[in-house]
Amino acid sequence: MPTIDISGIPHSYDFTPATHSPDVLVFIHGWLLSRQYWHPLIDQLASTYQCLAYDLRGFGGSCSPAIAQDVLPSVSYSLASYAQDLGQLLESLHLSRVWLVGHSLGGSIALWGAYQFPEQVQGVICINAGGGIYLKEEFDRFRTIGQQIVKLRPRWLAQIPGVELIFLRAGTVRSLSRYWARQRLIDFVTAHPDAALGALLESTTEAEVHRLPQLVAKLHQPLYFIAGAQDSIMAPQYVRHLASFHALFQDRAANVFEIPDCGHLAMLEQPQAVAEIIQTILDGHT
Repeated sequence: MPTIDISGIPHSYDFTPATHSPDVLVFIHGWLLSRQYWHPLIDQLASTYQCLAYDLRGFGGSCSPAIAQDVLPSVSYSLASYAQDLGQLLESLHLSRVWLVGHSLGGSIALWGAYQFPEQVQGVICINAGGGIYLKEEFDRFRTIGQQIVKLRPRWLAQIPGVELIFLRAGTVRSLSRYWARQRLIDFVTAHPDAALGALLESTTEAEVHRLPQLVAKLHQPLYFIAGAQDSIMAPQYVRHLASFHALFQDRAANVFEIPDCGHLAMLEQPQAVAEIIQTILDGHT
């Protein structure tokens, strides 16, 4: 498992062999997840595109026990700061032409990455990501529940047989395999508490939520959204709302793809459908 130092913190990543395509696909995971969830999708795309998946600061392999406890709390967990981490990663790996593929929180980070690094980022594909509408009561409830979840995550929870079963259908339409349920449990309990809480709170302020549509409207790169028709966490109407601020939307939601029988983990629930959509998008911009 290779790592690369970004602002003093080792970041874990996976990088497939180079292909004939000049563009590299960079995959950005969501909250309390890790780069692992991209593997089924990467398996279908790696023969055509070089693929890079990495763990966000404080999550997955970028949350090593070797990291001093006073390192992570001293940094920002805003979307913009995570995009800065992304920029350093691209620079360190000498990547000059990339498409960003972000899931949920990772989709918002991808939007910031495209805004901050327009020369390197050729386009963005957001999966189960949207928003731009701030409903105070719902966000207050979401933030409260999120804070409780972060605080009540004893590491020994992962040692209890069968506990992973609660993740088989959490946020999904199709039941996941026990392997992925186990992976979700591991990532859930091992995420650094400051990163988990900080990413949640800093990405869901009223100012940050309202800033996303403004950001989308400023992007000159192609921007696409993939929604799960039965996504209970990021409903399709919120995906279409954010997508509507981009020039590609027009009046027909031309930059939105909706997958039937799919929840909030499209890349695990229907990796083939997601891969086909991504391939269609990229073929259109070759």
